[in-house]
Amino acid sequence: MGRQIDDVAPTDATVLIVGESGTGKELVARAVWERSLRAGAPFVAINCGGIPASLLEAQLFGHERGSFTGAHQRTAGYFETAHGGTLFLDEITEMPLPMQTVLLRALEERRIRRVGGEADIPVDVRVLAATNRDPEQAVRSGLLREDLLYRLSVFPIEVPPLRHREDDIELLARHFLAKLNTESGSHRRLSTRSLAVLRTYPWPGNVRELKNAIERAYILSDNEVEIAPGEVSLRAATRVEGNALSIALGTTLADAQRDLILATLAQLRGDKERTAKTLGICLKTLYNRLQVYQEVRGG
Repeated sequence: MGRQIDDVAPTDATVLIVGESGTGKELVARAVWERSLRAGAPFVAINCGGIPASLLEAQLFGHERGSFTGAHQRTAGYFETAHGGTLFLDEITEMPLPMQTVLLRALEERRIRRVGGEADIPVDVRVLAATNRDPEQAVRSGLLREDLLYRLSVFPIEVPPLRHREDDIELLARHFLAKLNTESGSHRRLSTRSLAVLRTYPWPGNVRELKNAIERAYILSDNEVEIAPGEVSLRAATRVEGNALSIALGTTLADAQRDLILATLAQLRGDKERTAKTLGICLKTLYNRLQVYQEVRGG
């Protein structure tokens, strides 16, 4: 994959990055941008499934004043913002089909038109796209235009799941820990046992799950970051997605409370005072809970 990135980065070819959720598709896109001739220009990333269909065209292409209710001034869209640089369209198969038609035109003509506008605007943008679906299956299912697939996949890159990249697990774990150390001015390191545990876990949540696991272990550790067998991640019944924590029915209250505390603490970068305030508990209670969790891990 690294060789593919090096080969395509200096070109202006569109790239379609395919891989399971959490495999690091945006990291791949950023690597392509960083090694390209456009590295000094903007990198703009958007999640096509995270913007309401009614707003997506205005977000991508901008809008003129008065073009719709609430459009009080002319606003540039993501294409104009990324002019000279790179636009990353994540989860492209979640884009409504009518918008895919408009996007295809913009890619082929290298021009856009703001919502409510009358003139086309030339844009110099390299487009990278990503999906966690099988692109061919998405075409057959009517989720992706076939002509748009051909236009985006000039150079496809498949990102394997983390369970198939055993050599990357330790490198990524050390990278995430080094970043936490830099942010906090600490010098913590992974224990030998932790590395063994990391290598044997299947990582269904891929790179995102590994990052969360390292953050939680870091918060609960002093000098040596320790990850015990069976606690690599939040249990399968609990999943962190962005700022949300999903807890399955049937999870015990004790487990749900532990996961909520640790996930909130990780989200707030280990700031215990803010965590206690956010959770509506006193700081002493938080310290007591963390002490219990450490004792359970140590036992």
